[in-house]
Amino acid sequence: MERKQPARLADVARAAGVSVATASRVLNGSPHRVSDQLSERVREAARRLRYAPNVGAQVLARSTSQTVALLLHDVTDPYFGQIAGGVLAEAARRNIRVLIADTGIDPDSEVQHLDSLRGYRPRAVIVAGSRTTDEEAEARLADHLSDLLELGATVVSVGQPGLPGRVVRPANREGAGALARYLVEQGHREFAVVSGPEQLQVVRDRRDGFVGALPPEASVTHVPSEFSRDGGYQAGLDLLARGSLPTAVFVTGDVQATGLCTALRESGVRIPEEVSVAGFDDIPIVRDLTPSLTTVALPLHDMGVKALVAALDEDGDFPDELSVDAELVARESTAPPRGK
Repeated sequence: MERKQPARLADVARAAGVSVATASRVLNGSPHRVSDQLSERVREAARRLRYAPNVGAQVLARSTSQTVALLLHDVTDPYFGQIAGGVLAEAARRNIRVLIADTGIDPDSEVQHLDSLRGYRPRAVIVAGSRTTDEEAEARLADHLSDLLELGATVVSVGQPGLPGRVVRPANREGAGALARYLVEQGHREFAVVSGPEQLQVVRDRRDGFVGALPPEASVTHVPSEFSRDGGYQAGLDLLARGSLPTAVFVTGDVQATGLCTALRESGVRIPEEVSVAGFDDIPIVRDLTPSLTTVALPLHDMGVKALVAALDEDGDFPDELSVDAELVARESTAPPRGK
């Protein structure tokens, strides 16, 4: 006869209709405040499932440090640098220490850093970076984050939903769609989309949001690229090698777009007279390009602030998902195609 597995904290949270973090705060003795109504729902679900709290988790929940762990894909990338700046600014205001780890786009690297940070007993973990399409690696990361939740820590992701804990979700798909409609209104019908690594969900969200907003008669050329300035430069050369240029190019990240613009300019292509170029993120440098770059702005610094607030908020009713709007910023790198 198969032996029934004991109930886990995640089972209690599901039965009570709350997050794992909230269930942990109620059952593991965390100092975070939870409303009486939610507390009773959690305790009732625990009694019904005969859940036995983990003694070690209770001890850790009551003795977590004032340290927040921040995992970034690339600390040198202006996108992540601005998010980190927001986290650090809010942490300084609250007298919280932040430990930063650069993980690349490998979920298993994120897991290794989480293991090494466990000894610091972090009060919260913030994971900033696009989720990948590697389901097995993502599942391993989710298991480690669930363990931290059971130990009383708070977990916040900046990017796509899917991991345990709370999430700060930027409107990548919606912003890219707004950009596509803007370019169509200018008269463009021939496009190239310069994408980043295919395994990153943010790349797919932005690409699909852009292409999905185009009219049926539009033509689209796809150009793969690394998520870097050099990757964008090479994508520009690849686009030039294909022969005739489209009238507009959408680059899924501003860092790539800076390299692509350089490649076009060095080849004598005039922006926007011969081809319009647009990016995504609105990192500070694109305002100083010649011509300045049309892009979709995300409030990256504010996203970092929101992530830390979500990580430290003690209200059990705090929303599990915070949506962040994107804003189209039209500048000099886009114009109606010639003859329009």
